[in-house]
Amino acid sequence: MNETVTLAHGAGGKQTAALIDKVFKKHFQNPYFTADDASVLPAPKGRMAMTTDGFIVSPSFFPGGNIGKLSICGTVNDLTCMGARPLYMTCAFVIEEGFPMDKLEEIVTAMEHTAREVGVVLVAGDTKVAGKGQVDGCFITTTGVGEVMEQVSTSGRFATPGDAVIVTGDIGRHGTAILLARDEYGIEADVKTDCAPLWHPIHALLQEVRDVHVIRDATRGGVGTVLYEIAHEAGVGIALKREAIPVSDGVRGVTGMLGLEPLYLACEGTMVLFVPQEKAEQTVSILREQKYTSGAAVIGTVTAENSGKVIMETEIGAKTYLPEPGNELLPRIC
Repeated sequence: MNETVTLAHGAGGKQTAALIDKVFKKHFQNPYFTADDASVLPAPKGRMAMTTDGFIVSPSFFPGGNIGKLSICGTVNDLTCMGARPLYMTCAFVIEEGFPMDKLEEIVTAMEHTAREVGVVLVAGDTKVAGKGQVDGCFITTTGVGEVMEQVSTSGRFATPGDAVIVTGDIGRHGTAILLARDEYGIEADVKTDCAPLWHPIHALLQEVRDVHVIRDATRGGVGTVLYEIAHEAGVGIALKREAIPVSDGVRGVTGMLGLEPLYLACEGTMVLFVPQEKAEQTVSILREQKYTSGAAVIGTVTAENSGKVIMETEIGAKTYLPEPGNELLPRIC
């Protein structure tokens, strides 16, 4: 096999077959992985959740992960937000001519390991090779199907006045890691992405606390954007306490230097949950015992006042509107 991806690898002939066999099939093989035009699968027993997402992050490799790990985590976490156990995934690659074959295998290996950790299987896919300069390295699109847990129903419209607002960990790490990986500002800081698959910790929570109202993945636009989306969707207000919001020292330092708000930086391993106030302590306790969510914290409450607005209480007790996100959010991650 050539050391780089060539246009012939996307032409559908023997080079394409070799790429599939030696890279994709090697890492994704399972009883449902098919060479046919579609995979035939056992249907979920109850309600089904389905999601799709595209990943065009630049650079493709960043501290703590790469686009392959990100593609699995992003789709797994979107299903998880609906209380759905991830079952099946498909993936489509668009690869730039000349992309190093060892880097492609590194990406696919990360996908294999992350999918295995969750228990989801990749059952079908597609590979296209674009000419030099038409694609920035490697783009991935994934679709996921999951089975929704019984008696679990989550939606942004279910946010209710009195709910506690919880994050599953510190915020803004993924966006900061991508910003540093681009090396546009000459800043050095030890910040790694929070990219992680969160099905297992959320599943552990939902086994004990079924009346979780909202679970939302704080990806593009970060926690602040998610909170405004929910406030508009449910017609409620949200009150936050600045001192309760967990931000790592590295992220705090970088954002302080650049004048960025951590609440608007992407997370890929942190979710926002709304639960009844009486379940807040139990929720945080369960999450803190799980891998990836040990930094869970209550950061605010849902209010009947200030519909569609997010209010921030500062460290000195002053209250101010959190600016509603608009225009281009930095850094642009997809």
